[in-house]
Order: sequence, then structure tokens, then C-alpha cells
Amino acid sequence: MFNPMNPEGVAPPGRKYVHTMTVPSGYKLVSISGQLGTLPDGSTPDGIEAQSEAAWENCLKCLEARGMAIENIYKVVQYLTDPRYRDAYFAIRNRYLGDHTPTNTLLFISALAQPEMLVEVEVFAAGPD
Repeated sequence: MFNPMNPEGVAPPGRKYVHTMTVPSGYKLVSISGQLGTLPDGSTPDGIEAQSEAAWENCLKCLEARGMAIENIYKVVQYLTDPRYRDAYFAIRNRYLGDHTPTNTLLFISALAQPEMLVEVEVFAAGPD
């Protein structure tokens, strides 16, 4: 569906992603707002693992509402409030992505909307119209 590419002259990606991705002509584009690690009842579980799981479940539900799945993601932007959360977050993210490798940005930031929030995941997807 997509055309992933890692161009020559650019260091190869170190984790599960590619440097560039094109979306075929005629595909609908879907932008999913940053999903926090909140549960359907609005509560925020404790810990990076539980919040990462909730954030990815929220992304998956948003994709499904638009008739899409993980394979439709072409870009992921992730925000973590502590670099020490990286490996735990990536273990969960990689389980959701499986063999799919979208483009990827990871940012470490000082805080999210509420002090108890540790992770936010923003997704861009495309699929046949």
C-alpha cells in the first residue's frame, strides 16, 4: 500500500521505523489527535506500561472508527515525559505495530496536559477512499 524507503546517505533507522513513506494517490488521509493513556471512563492508570497500552488502544479504536487498522498508519509521533520510559513504551508500541514500520518521531517533553499523564501518541493514517 505505502512505499517505504530509507534513502542512501542517511544513517539506517535504529528502531522500528523508516525514513520516508509515500501515500498512493486517491487515498483518504486521517489525522488522529494525540491519544493519552486514558481509559474509556476517563481515568488515567498508573505507570508507563498501562498508559502506553491505553494510548495505543485509543489509537486503534480511532482507526477502526474510520475503517482502518494498524497497517494504514504512515506516521507516528510519540511524546514521553521521561527518557527512562522509552524501552517500556517501545515494547508496547512494537507489539501493536507488529511487522508494520511507519515513519516515526519520538519527543521527550517536560509535561503533558495533566501531571499524571506520561505518554501521548499521535497517528497519521491513509487508506483507499
